[in-house]
Amino acid sequence: MFDRTLHYADALARACMAAIFVLSGVSKIGAFEATQGYMAAFGLPGALLGPTIAFEILAGLAVLLGIGARQAAFVLAGFSIVTALIFHRDFGDQIQQIMFLKNVAMAGGLLLLAKYGSTSLSLERLFSARQETVQ
Repeated sequence: MFDRTLHYADALARACMAAIFVLSGVSKIGAFEATQGYMAAFGLPGALLGPTIAFEILAGLAVLLGIGARQAAFVLAGFSIVTALIFHRDFGDQIQQIMFLKNVAMAGGLLLLAKYGSTSLSLERLFSARQETVQ
């Protein structure tokens, strides 16, 4: 029973990790100008917002669907650490400290995905299985 449940654990884990990036990217679209102002307050050019939105959504979907998941997870791990260092470094504020640690924890999970890849219920697995049956 436990082994059968674990067979699907990586798909659930990918969905959990992807959700924050996809939803964050989509929410930035609805608050574009406010998000640009927030970024500017931290010294970042607002011109980075469009590429950031595209990156969060596309890399999040890659993790979710399990296609290019290892590469997307690796880059998202770096993104999580960089954003923690830029936006959540006020350790005098308990909320910012928690947000910093959340980003670090996400990076840890993403690095595990980068190491092991998608093991079940992924497009990569589906495509490789189809390719093996064709050959």
